[in-house]
Amino acid sequence: MKRKLFFALFFLIFCQLISSAQQGWWVMLRDKSGSGFDPYTYFDSKAIERRLIAGISLNDPSDWPVNENYSAEVAALSDSLLFESRWFNALAVYANEDQVLAIRQLPYVTEVIPGDCRQSRIASIMEYDTAIDEDERDLMKNQLLSMQGDLFKKAGIDGKGVRIAIFDVGFPGAKESPAFSEIISSGRLIATKDFSKHKGENVFWGKNHGTEVWSCIAGKIGEESIGLASGAEFLLAKTEVNREPFSEEVHWMKAAEWADQNGADIINSSLGYTNNRYFPWQMDGKTSFISRAANMAARKGILVVNAAGNEGDEDWQKVGAPADADSVLSIGGIDPETGYHTSFSSFGPTADKRMKPNVSAYGHVIAAAESGLVQTQGTSFASPLVAGFAACALQTRKSTGNMELFRMIQESATLYPYFDYAHGFGVPQASYFLTGSVKAAPSFDVNETADSVIVTVHKARIPEKDEDYSVEYKPFNKNLYFYYNLMNPAGVIDEYYVLDVTEELVLSIDKNEYKGETLNMHFAGYTYSLKL
Repeated sequence: MKRKLFFALFFLIFCQLISSAQQGWWVMLRDKSGSGFDPYTYFDSKAIERRLIAGISLNDPSDWPVNENYSAEVAALSDSLLFESRWFNALAVYANEDQVLAIRQLPYVTEVIPGDCRQSRIASIMEYDTAIDEDERDLMKNQLLSMQGDLFKKAGIDGKGVRIAIFDVGFPGAKESPAFSEIISSGRLIATKDFSKHKGENVFWGKNHGTEVWSCIAGKIGEESIGLASGAEFLLAKTEVNREPFSEEVHWMKAAEWADQNGADIINSSLGYTNNRYFPWQMDGKTSFISRAANMAARKGILVVNAAGNEGDEDWQKVGAPADADSVLSIGGIDPETGYHTSFSSFGPTADKRMKPNVSAYGHVIAAAESGLVQTQGTSFASPLVAGFAACALQTRKSTGNMELFRMIQESATLYPYFDYAHGFGVPQASYFLTGSVKAAPSFDVNETADSVIVTVHKARIPEKDEDYSVEYKPFNKNLYFYYNLMNPAGVIDEYYVLDVTEELVLSIDKNEYKGETLNMHFAGYTYSLKL
C-alpha cells in the first residue's frame, strides 16, 4: 500500500455585506489612559502562580481594563456591545455602516475591522448504543493505551493540581453523569461561564459535544478511564451558538481572558473556524482574531490545545483557525483500525508553510454523552485526549512553562523527530515524561549509489514487546509503517508517504529526480535523514 498525501488550491467567494444591517465589528482603541489595575484582586492565585513560574509580569498593560469612557461612548453609538478585550484593547460591537462611520471619527479609535461572516465547525457526532460491546470497550482502553496512558496510571499520575479550561457548545447532563461525579463531588469543577447567551454560570445545556469532549479529558466510569486527567481541576465555558459566527469568535476570546484570570494551565478548544469566513491563504496564524487570541493566551503561560479540524476529506482540507496559530498545540486524528491519519482529519501546512498538526491522537473514540457512553469521531476528540495527556505531563514537571511543555509533548511523540502534514510528530508517549527519551536502534538499511538511494526495511527487527514497560510496541498500530518525506531547502515538505511493512520493504529513490532535497525516513522509532 502506498499513500501520497497532497493538497489542492482553490478559491472561495466572500459573503455579501449589506450596509444597512447589523454586522460584527472590532473597534481598536489607541490607549488605556486612566485605567487602574491591581493584579492581586483581578487574578486567581493559580494565575499569579503560573505567571511567576513563567517569568511573566503581573502588571502587563495587556491585562489592564479598557478605558471605561471609551467603552461607554462606543456602546452608545452601536446597536450592542458584545465584549471588551483587555488583551487587544478592542471592543466587539454590532453596528451598521452608518454607526461605524461615526465610531471611526472618535479620536481614540485607530481602526474598525469587520468581523466577517462564518460559522464554527464542530465535529459531527455519531451516536451508538449506550451499552458498549467488547470491541468498543477495547477502543476506550486503546484510546489511552495509544499514548501509554497506563504508565501514567501506574505512576499515580492523573493531572492532579492542573487546571484545565474547556471551550465548547455546552455540557448537558454532565452534572448528572457518573463520568464526572468524582470531579464535581470533590469540588474540582472550579467555575463555569456561559458566554453565548448571557445566561450566567449555566453551561449545562446545548449539544452533547462539550460533555463528550470533557469525558475524553477526564471521564471515568468506575475504574474504567475515558480520559487521562481525572484528577485535574476544571473551568467550563460555553462559547458556541447557532448562526452567530462573529459572536462565536468573540465568545472564544472572552473565555480565554476569563480562563487566564481564573488560573487555567491548559485550554482545550475542540472548535475551528474555516470556509466562508476565511480564505485558505488566511490560515497563517496571524490573520484571524481568534488565532491571535490563542497566541496571546500562550503568551500568558497557558498551553492551548486545539483540534486541527475535520475538513481533510472536504474541499477545504486545511487546518483552520485557531489551530493555525504557531503557539497552539494543534491535534490531528488517527484511525484506530490502521494506526495512521484518519481521512477527515485536516492537513497542514499553514498558509505560511509551518508544520501543522503538531501531534495526533485517536480521532475515533468512546465518550460519555448526556445519555451514556457513545462512539463518536472527529479531531474534536483527539484534542481532549491530548489535553488530558498534557495535564498528566505537567503534573510530572510542576515548574515547566507552557511552551517548554509544548516542545516536550512534541518530542515525546512516536515519529519524532520525523514529521509530516498529516500526523505532525505522531502520538505523544507517557514514557518520555517518566523515564526520558530513549534512542532507537537503526531499523532499516540505507545504501547509496551514484544515482539512487536503496532503503531496506525489516519487520523482523522490531520486538513485539517493549521490555521496559511491558506494553505492545506502538499498541495503536495493527500494522507497522515506514514513513518518508522529501523536504526542499526551505524546510517545506514537497511529498510524503506512508508504506505498509508486512515482512520486508525495499524502496528506491532516484537522487537525480530530487536533487537538493532532503530525504527523511522513519520506522519503529528510528529516524534517518539524507541530503540528495
